[in-house]
Amino acid sequence: MRGRVIAAAVVRNDSVVPQLVRFAAVGAVSNVLYVAVFVLMQPEGRVIANVAGAAASTVLANELHRRLTFHAGERVHWFTAQWEAGGLALVGLMVSTAAVTALEVAAPNTSALASALLVVTVTAVVGGLRFLALRGWVF
Repeated sequence: MRGRVIAAAVVRNDSVVPQLVRFAAVGAVSNVLYVAVFVLMQPEGRVIANVAGAAASTVLANELHRRLTFHAGERVHWFTAQWEAGGLALVGLMVSTAAVTALEVAAPNTSALASALLVVTVTAVVGGLRFLALRGWVF
C-alpha cells in the first residue's frame, strides 16, 4: 500500500523531484526509441541514423513531457511544445552529432551499439540542462 502512495505522489505532484523522476522515465522511454531507430538506420550512416533517432525520440519525448512530466497538456499547445522544446532538442542534436562525427573520425570501426551508447551518454548530460530549461521556460 505504501508503494502505491509513493507512486501516486510521483505521478501527481508537480514539485521538482517528482517532475525530475518523470523526466527521467520519459527520457528512458525516448532513448529506447532512439537506440532502435539508430540501429535500424545504421546502414545509412551514423550521422543520418543519429538525426533519424533524435527526430523520432524528440517528438515522442516532447509530447510525453507536455502531458506527463509537466502536466501542461491543457495550458501548452502541442505545436508550441514541439517548437520550443524541439529547439532545445536541436542543440542536443548538434552536440550528439558532433560526438558521433568525432567518434567516426577517431574510431571508424566502432560498433553501432557503442556509437549509440556514446550518444545516449552525451544526451543524458544535455538532458539535465534541458530539464531545467523546459521546467523554467517551456512548461
